[in-house]
Amino acid sequence: MTTITCVQGDITGQHVDAIVNAANSSLLGGGGVDGAIHRAGGPDILAACRALRAAHYGKGLPTGHAVATPAGRLPARWVIHTVGPVWRNDPADSALLASCYSESLRVADELGAKSVAFPAISTGIYRWPMEDAARIAVETVREAETSVEEVRFVLFDERAYEAFVSQAS
Repeated sequence: MTTITCVQGDITGQHVDAIVNAANSSLLGGGGVDGAIHRAGGPDILAACRALRAAHYGKGLPTGHAVATPAGRLPARWVIHTVGPVWRNDPADSALLASCYSESLRVADELGAKSVAFPAISTGIYRWPMEDAARIAVETVREAETSVEEVRFVLFDERAYEAFVSQAS
């Protein structure tokens, strides 16, 4: 059974097997969590992302999909990149957000990862309402068939932390 924990802090400092990146489809870095992971992880992550773009994702990583790279200088073995949907209040987008979590766990299983740190995907510049994002994230992780032993939601601020704790309790 997967243990779900919530912590308030910086995802780039988490000592886990895999850190999930709320990436943009280019896989080439950006703002928010994506930029922080690329800055903290160093050039090895960007080089691996460029190789993925050249080999498989010329048009970018589709929304709801996930792919892994080495973690560079982060205190993890891998970074799992996933592209969340932009909030449009469309029920189909909820399935895409759920897919970010389930696909990331599928990739984690393929890697043999036992601990995974997730941010609050799509809640920053993509404007997903925090309480709804927390509900989708926690429900998806609870329902997932995975070998991951610990899912750690790492929330940047108090509001996000409280939203995820209320769902995980």
